[in-house]
Amino acid sequence: MTTATAVNQPTLQPAAPAGRRLSLPVLMLVIAGGLALTSIVRIVTGADGITNVSQMSTALELAVPIGLAGLGGLWAERAGVVNIGLEGMMILGTWFGAWAGYQWGPWTGVLVGIAGGAIGGLLHALVTVTFNVNHIVSGVAINILALGATRYLAPLAFEGTQGGSAKQSPPVESLGDFTVPGLSDALQELNHKGWFLVSDIAGLLGGLVTHVSWLTLIAVALIPGSWWVLWRTALGLRLRSCGENPVAAESLGVNVYKYKYLAVIISGGLAGLGGVFLSIVANPFYLEGQTSGRGYIGLAAMIFGNWMPGGLALGAGLFGYTDSLNLRGGTENVHALLLLGALLLVIGAIWLAVRKKYTTAAITVLIGALLFTWYVTTDEVPNQVVSATPYVITLVVLALSAQRLRMPKADGLPYRKGQGK
Repeated sequence: MTTATAVNQPTLQPAAPAGRRLSLPVLMLVIAGGLALTSIVRIVTGADGITNVSQMSTALELAVPIGLAGLGGLWAERAGVVNIGLEGMMILGTWFGAWAGYQWGPWTGVLVGIAGGAIGGLLHALVTVTFNVNHIVSGVAINILALGATRYLAPLAFEGTQGGSAKQSPPVESLGDFTVPGLSDALQELNHKGWFLVSDIAGLLGGLVTHVSWLTLIAVALIPGSWWVLWRTALGLRLRSCGENPVAAESLGVNVYKYKYLAVIISGGLAGLGGVFLSIVANPFYLEGQTSGRGYIGLAAMIFGNWMPGGLALGAGLFGYTDSLNLRGGTENVHALLLLGALLLVIGAIWLAVRKKYTTAAITVLIGALLFTWYVTTDEVPNQVVSATPYVITLVVLALSAQRLRMPKADGLPYRKGQGK
C-alpha cells in the first residue's frame, strides 16, 4: 500500500516544468520591454504599420484559429494523447460549418462545425485509446481522411448552388461583430499620434475592441475557461492524471479510457471551432485548403506555451501577428522586423554571456549581425520572405524554447486498462 501511495502522489500534483518559471511581475516587465523595443524600431524605421490598430485587429483574427487548434491539442495531450490530427479536425470544422451555415444560419454552422471536428476527435480516440495504434500514425491518417472526405463531399454539396462550386461553398451570413463605442475611437486617435510606447499600446488595445467578432470573444474566453477546468476542478485533476500516470490514476478509481475519450473529443471540437472561424468569420465561405497548416502551427503554439493555456495564447498571438504581415504592408513591416530581430539577438547574446555561455553568445551575435546587415543593405524584403515569415518564426521559437519544455509524462505512451495490476 505504501508503494502504491508513493506512485500515486506525482499524479495528484504533476511536476513543474524544468527550469525557473517567470513570476507575473517579471513576465509583465519582459512584455513591457518588448513593446518598448518594438516602439523604438517603429520610430527608427518609420514602419507605423507594425503596431497600428488595423494590424493588431488582423493579428487577433488570425490568431484565433491557431489558438483554438492549440487549445484542442492541450486538452488531448494533458490526457496523454498526442493529437497530430488537429489539421484534419480543423478541415472538418470548415466544411461542416459552412455546409450547415449557408443553409440554416451561422450559429447553426458553428455548432455543426464543432460536431464535425468532434467526430474527427472521436475517431482519433477510438484508434489510439481503444486499439492502441501509434498516436502519430493515427493523427496523420485523420488528416488524410478529412482532406479526402471534404474533397469528395464539396462537389456533391456545393456544385450547382448559387455562389458555390466544387471547391467553394455559397456565402454564409455574418455572425456580426462589436466595437466598444468611444474607447475604440480614442485608442485609434492615440495610435495615430505616433508617440513612443503610448501609441503602440493604444494600437494593441485598439485591435482588441474594434470590429471584434462574437466568435472571437468566445474563443478568448475559452483560454481562462480551459485553465479553470483543467487546474481547478476534480474533472481536470483526473484528466491530467491520465496524462501523467494513468496506472496510478486507475488505481485510484479513475476511468482512464473515459477521460482520454472525453479529452480527445473536446480537442476535436475545439479544432473544429477553429475551422468554423475560418469558414464563417475570416472568410464567409468554405474554400478547399483554407486551413493552410494552421493545425500544425496551433500544435507548435501549444508546445511553445509549455502545455499551458496562457503560454499557448502568447504563442498563438505571436504566430497570428507574423501571419498578419502578409495582409498589411508586408514587405515594409517585415523589413522593419529584421532590425527588431537583430536587437533581440544582441540582447540575448548579452544575457548568454552573463551566464558564461560564450560560444552560444558568439553565434547569437553573428546571426544578429547578419540580420542587421540584411536590414541596412536593403529597403524591403521579397514577398516570398513575407509569406514564409510565420513558418520561420514557428521554427525559431520552438528551437529557442526547447530547453524549458516539459510535456505530460505519459503523453503519447501506450496504455491498456488494468496494466498496473
